[in-house]
Amino acid sequence: MSQTSTERLRDYLAQLPPQAQALLMRGFERAIERGEDLAVATLVLEQLRKVVRGAEEDEAIRPRSDDPARLLFRPIEPFLIESNFPMRPGQVRRTSLQPVWQWLAREGAPEQARAFEMVLAEIRLSGSTAGLEAEVRKFQLAVAEAIARVAAPVAGDDRHRSLSRIGPPNVVEDLLSIGAVLRAREAMETLGGRLPSQLRAFTDSQIISVTSALNAPPLQTPQLLPFALSLIMQRLAAPWQIIRLAIKMAASDDEIRVAATPFGIAVTLALHDLSFLAACLRTDIRRGQLDNVGEQLKILHDGVRGLRTELDLRNDSTWGRQLTAIRADISNSLQSEIDSVPGRVRRILRQRADKDISSAPKIDETEVEETAALIDFVAVCRTYASELAINEVTLRTYSDLQHYVEQSTEGLVQSLRGGDAKARAYRQTQVKAAIRFCEVLFGHDYASLMSRAAENAVTGERKSSERKAGRNG
Repeated sequence: MSQTSTERLRDYLAQLPPQAQALLMRGFERAIERGEDLAVATLVLEQLRKVVRGAEEDEAIRPRSDDPARLLFRPIEPFLIESNFPMRPGQVRRTSLQPVWQWLAREGAPEQARAFEMVLAEIRLSGSTAGLEAEVRKFQLAVAEAIARVAAPVAGDDRHRSLSRIGPPNVVEDLLSIGAVLRAREAMETLGGRLPSQLRAFTDSQIISVTSALNAPPLQTPQLLPFALSLIMQRLAAPWQIIRLAIKMAASDDEIRVAATPFGIAVTLALHDLSFLAACLRTDIRRGQLDNVGEQLKILHDGVRGLRTELDLRNDSTWGRQLTAIRADISNSLQSEIDSVPGRVRRILRQRADKDISSAPKIDETEVEETAALIDFVAVCRTYASELAINEVTLRTYSDLQHYVEQSTEGLVQSLRGGDAKARAYRQTQVKAAIRFCEVLFGHDYASLMSRAAENAVTGERKSSERKAGRNG
């Protein structure tokens, strides 16, 4: 890709809202994990990270094989998110890594950090990577010990003051997670190696296999289990299905019994991801970016339905209220946009008297295409309406659109047979718009039929005018 194309891509990514950037980033990270479209996914992911972190910071910590911080934190990479995205268990803010590295070099493990950098320098000079992994692992364990020491309370020691020297509260919040993942690197790598590259459907046999892979003491701790579950979710084609693991471990779909097991955190992770996707959907709709709405709605629909049908949730429980709030958020976002569509269609197709056409607003092709996209948006919503609590408004709006567009198209086609030339030219642009809407609502065949009817109306009016002119001559 040329530099100009890369810059255009980065400019486009920079215009996206944070939620949309996060959604794209997660999607491409999963694509890389599955081995799909590596070149494209790597390129877009690189540009996204430059946009989010800033080009200068990205250059300062770009992923080099001899970068000591990069090598140290490599086990953390699958769980990194950008600082402006909502956090959940099993994630670490990318911006926390640099302050932690600086603290390690300054006072957390300065001798080990210097020794590690010297080893890397020797390896670079030798041109061989022999022994590199052993040195990286040795340093990671030393860092995990340093984090455990500073986080553990000691009599007579001001723990809060020690932690404040590491960084702001969000960095301190990530510190224990960083240490835990570094300590359990082998267990996490073993788990990742035993998981399929993609789990298209989380069936009973696969759940049993994953449960066996999770049967390692380091992964069963409250600190590490969310990270292990996050790793599994990255392999799931439908991440919400992680709740099936919790249901299996509880041997029940009753939320109280599920919540009583350590694996109840899986439901929390699934609800968080659905809530985040609902926020992305809301932002995209507000910005008029409807290209990915169909895919987003399908994921939300399947996730909401899965939680509602596979878990026995109570309306007044924490999980039940969270799911209700997600459905309400989706419904409110969709309903306001759905309600606006008929008005936009009427503004374009409303029949006007000849004398009023001169003052009528010009029909813009861009607006026509945007309105057609909104009609298609309503059609997509109709597919998922019942689960997302928008059934009534969607069905009513879609039915009204079909009736109005059909009647208006027929009326506009008939109007082409009369009127002065200026009025007829305006109505032709209306007919063109109406046929575009017909294509979305009724399909290509009906749109072609109306297009031929419009051509016949114009041809018939032209022949009639010519005959009149001949008689007058």
